[in-house]
Amino acid sequence: MARTGTMKGLLAGVLAVASCAAYAGAAFEVGPARAALQRLLPHHAQQIALVALPSGTEERYRIRGLAGHIEIAGTSPLALLAGAEAYLEHVPQVSIGWPGDSLDRLPATLPAPTHPIESHAVVPDRFALNDVDDGYSDAYLDWPGWEHKIDLLALRGINEVFVPVGAEEVYRRAFREFGYSDDELRAWIPAPAHQPWWLLQNMSGFGGPISAQLFAQRVALGRRIVERLRELGMQPVLPGYFGTVPPGFAAKQPGAALVPQGEWVGFQRPDWLDPRDAHFAKVAAAFYRHQRELFGDGVLYKMDLLHEGGRAGDVPVRDAAKQVFAALDAAHPAARWVLLGWQHNPPHAVMEAVPHERLLIVDGLSDRYNGMDRKRDWAGAPFAFGTIPNFGGHTTLGANADVWIRRFAAWRREDAGSLRGIAYMPEGSGTDPATYALFTALAWTPVPDDAPRWLERYAVYRYGGGDAHARAAWRILARTAYAMPSGEWSEPHDGLFGARPSLDVRSAATWSPTAARYDLARFNGAVCELLEVAPALRTTSAYRHDLVDITRQALSNQSRLLLPRIKAAYEAKDTKQFQALTTAWMDDMAMLDRLLASDPDFLLGRWLMHAKAAARDDAEAAQLEYDQRSILASWGDRSGADRGGLHDYANRELAGLVGGLYAQRWRRLFDTLLGGLNGSRTQPIDWYAMEQSWARSREPYVTEPAGDPWRLAGEVAHRLRFCAAAGD
Repeated sequence: MARTGTMKGLLAGVLAVASCAAYAGAAFEVGPARAALQRLLPHHAQQIALVALPSGTEERYRIRGLAGHIEIAGTSPLALLAGAEAYLEHVPQVSIGWPGDSLDRLPATLPAPTHPIESHAVVPDRFALNDVDDGYSDAYLDWPGWEHKIDLLALRGINEVFVPVGAEEVYRRAFREFGYSDDELRAWIPAPAHQPWWLLQNMSGFGGPISAQLFAQRVALGRRIVERLRELGMQPVLPGYFGTVPPGFAAKQPGAALVPQGEWVGFQRPDWLDPRDAHFAKVAAAFYRHQRELFGDGVLYKMDLLHEGGRAGDVPVRDAAKQVFAALDAAHPAARWVLLGWQHNPPHAVMEAVPHERLLIVDGLSDRYNGMDRKRDWAGAPFAFGTIPNFGGHTTLGANADVWIRRFAAWRREDAGSLRGIAYMPEGSGTDPATYALFTALAWTPVPDDAPRWLERYAVYRYGGGDAHARAAWRILARTAYAMPSGEWSEPHDGLFGARPSLDVRSAATWSPTAARYDLARFNGAVCELLEVAPALRTTSAYRHDLVDITRQALSNQSRLLLPRIKAAYEAKDTKQFQALTTAWMDDMAMLDRLLASDPDFLLGRWLMHAKAAARDDAEAAQLEYDQRSILASWGDRSGADRGGLHDYANRELAGLVGGLYAQRWRRLFDTLLGGLNGSRTQPIDWYAMEQSWARSREPYVTEPAGDPWRLAGEVAHRLRFCAAAGD
């Protein structure tokens, strides 16, 4: 024993010396990675030595060491953190998810790997965050929230992150040079939750004007974000300039050629400045100059011409793309233009106009349709295999996971010259930890080759230990919610509790799937298995989150089974049955709200609290909270909500929202219909007015969870007889 201890001590000393030597000769500083590790593993980080390896043709890491003396070596700060996550998953078998972790299952002394673990990135571009993520995830997220978000992205090897925060100040400063007053520009720029669509040239002004103080706060936050990304070897992807101008530009700049952009789902779009016009180069130069002053030089700039129905008018798109790229190239000669692969974007003319080595297309449809050929579609331009597994930040579970694995492998073989990366782009991040973990795993060896096997292993480190019931739960999930096929959709169906009430409604969001995308009855078995997980594993935040989330999904799915029965009772004029079924519906919603309230990740109060905290006074708090609330319900004004179909686009199941607005709407419908069955005259319901009343209300919502998730999930399973087949 004494000799063994001496040998361990000597080897630990050798590792420490090697680490110090590596630090001294490294091409990068390990300090930022160590600081992130300390944030993530405050009680264990001191047992991990980080070693900088020389950079080569591929990003890689290596893990080895002894108990209590783990060495992680990598070619960048990002590789070191990706290695740390791999160590946690493979050796002590715990994980840090987004959200939920099993770190309280870590032993006091970190165990040694039985053999060295090595991995390398199979693609160089690993992109994350949708253009609209800031709006649907939390536009008012503070620095501690962003710091943790960046750490979670780094742990999964993401090296390119879209950062729109602070772009409004770039626009404000640039257009002050072209005759606009501060008041005019502040009236044009929306409040933060709606800014993503302004940056996409879809709309303007909604929820504003925002205060000078908030402009300054967001610039300071944006600077901290890009600085931290660069410290960790990650590239911020900043918005580029492609021609959006405020109202009245031609009046202030006589002779400027503008192309009116018409409407976007009920909103008036900003005008587009013809990139061939001499004014364009001047505005773009001012934009990039101010952006550089605020956020430094970058190498990746995100912008899309004619997004979702934009009009080219008489402007040849190829010529426009040439001038947009020329302006970017003049400001940043080494920059790449990042474009979203979505609907008809990017136009083929862009690929003809811009050198391919200066492009990167982040494809939002790689897993959605069949028969795609992206090499053909984009003339061999480099692209990242991408997914948008949720829209509007829906709290839905599931993904086309088998499609990811099969198609990514096939496209790597067939399009090796043009497929350069992955792009993880849910419209609202942080809602489905398994989806995030599996998709990002595609970019590192060993590349997942079977979704069910991968998810069964995931069940072990997700909860911090092997458990037959946890594995059984994930086998069920792997064959239901995570086995959805391609063809038309990349996201699961949403629940009907969050829909504008109607007996005929088939989805809550206008553009969501109208039917269930997997076997709902089979899915329920996952709840039963999770309830049987060993008590020792139930203490982790990962288990509690998943139990609430999976039970939430099972209960939400019941809405699709119950509503047709309610409709049938109403059409049969069976008042007694109608009352019984609508009572069951409202009881389900009340039960769902109680379940959601038991976990911090499902609290409306937490989603609203950052908006309130960003305000300087009560009046601004009301303005910013309305900005946050409105995007969940009516989204915008009446034309967008009703005629444009945007209402409930961002529906989600959160405690306070389900028991508040959603329950109020359904109670109103059922009472109205019951009155009609009893002979009363009914009046049409103004749903928009109800949604606006809720969005402008100020009632507080709890920010701390209440209740026992395991007990509440058990109540759901018992009441709805999810586990009847298993003898419940």
